[in-house]
Amino acid sequence: MKNVSFERYLILYVPWVLALLFQSMPTVSYLIAWLGSFFIFFLVYSGRIKPLPTDRSIPEQIMRPIFIVQIIFVGYMACSSIFYFLSIYGYNNFQKTNDYLLVDQNQLALAAQCQRFYVLGHAALATGMLVFMKYPAQSKYYIEREKLASLVMVLALVSFPVSLFFLSVPGLTQFYFQLNSLSFIAGTLALAFAIPLQKVWNTTICAVLFCFNFYESIISGFKEPIIISVVVLGIFLYPNYKRVVLIIFIPALIFLFTFLPTFNAIFRQNAWSGEAQTDEATQIALEAALNGDSKDETNWDFLVYRLSEIDMFTIYLQSTPQTIDYYGLQLLKQSAIVLVPRIFWPGKPSTEDLVMERVYNSGAVNKNSQVSAKPAYIVDGYLSAGTLGVFISLFLYGAAAQAISVKAEKLFGGYTLGTALIFTGLFQIFWRGLSFEFLINSVFWGYISMLVIAKILTITKTLKEI
Repeated sequence: MKNVSFERYLILYVPWVLALLFQSMPTVSYLIAWLGSFFIFFLVYSGRIKPLPTDRSIPEQIMRPIFIVQIIFVGYMACSSIFYFLSIYGYNNFQKTNDYLLVDQNQLALAAQCQRFYVLGHAALATGMLVFMKYPAQSKYYIEREKLASLVMVLALVSFPVSLFFLSVPGLTQFYFQLNSLSFIAGTLALAFAIPLQKVWNTTICAVLFCFNFYESIISGFKEPIIISVVVLGIFLYPNYKRVVLIIFIPALIFLFTFLPTFNAIFRQNAWSGEAQTDEATQIALEAALNGDSKDETNWDFLVYRLSEIDMFTIYLQSTPQTIDYYGLQLLKQSAIVLVPRIFWPGKPSTEDLVMERVYNSGAVNKNSQVSAKPAYIVDGYLSAGTLGVFISLFLYGAAAQAISVKAEKLFGGYTLGTALIFTGLFQIFWRGLSFEFLINSVFWGYISMLVIAKILTITKTLKEI
């Protein structure tokens, strides 16, 4: 693709600049910044900054970072804050509860400031992705097309028991999460391959594996694995079954977003407290979610405080740098410590403790509480160096996701194995992001795992040199 002039990337930052100019009017500033993310989406997907890859149709390359990572990461980070904004104005379940409510101007100003950081972060993320977006990646290897479906199924079946092995070895549990995620993605992709090919045994095995993973997601007590299960299957099936996916999967996702907040709240209350066994807690939560009177309130609380992390961000804005100075390179130094596997350093500090220390310092969570409230990736960027920290950290985030995807396609002979399977399976953390220590550790060892898997496939001649 042709090189793009530097000036074109500056257009991505127009919403941030406009929002800054109107910061004395918090409502206007917030709305400019919030709508600015949709403007950035338009610029990216219209190809006005840099042409999108043309080696595949958009539905057939949706797992590339410029699509799936940007949409989910930015949707969660920046777009979901609208519910918090509405709550400031006294809305509950999209209805004004008190016409005489006085809006908290300080809270409104903080929300607008957060949103300005979000739109700046989005622009930086998109810049990083576009700069390093170089498709098609020239690969030295290929796999015979007729063997692709079987290979993906084998990877799904092999990676799961291997992940359990790492779970049983003290100090190597981080590899369990990577390979478990890879097994799930491989199983889902294999199911999407098997259905149109009408391979009965492949379809049956993959369906059983998918159902097992879906059940594990349900009893995990977390909403994300359940939603991701449905999203990934829908994405993989869409190129072959566009109408069916639109008719079934979109309503299914709407139902899950409505149903899961209450289900998970009740499930955790019973299962995590030990009041009921997993199966019993699941049944209680299912009945409560379908029939409970508290569903509307729980759903709105989820939209305001859980779908978005802007409320937590406002707390960090009030403490840094006013009472706690910027952390500078400290968080990166801690991330370097975390990279050492515990099997080689049994006394290594707990990652959770390292991260939670800045949470306690900010006053976001009481040290005596049992709540884990790890800061989002963009918050760590802000805590490190303010506005500059947000720009640099989000640019590197987008650049890393994009560069790794391109590398995966070079190593594994193209999009299907490279991005759809390996990148999505090993680097799913890019979809949401986490605190610096967790994300850098996961990406670093995910990259090592990717190189090892590529070496195994080339040595066994599964991947053949062109």
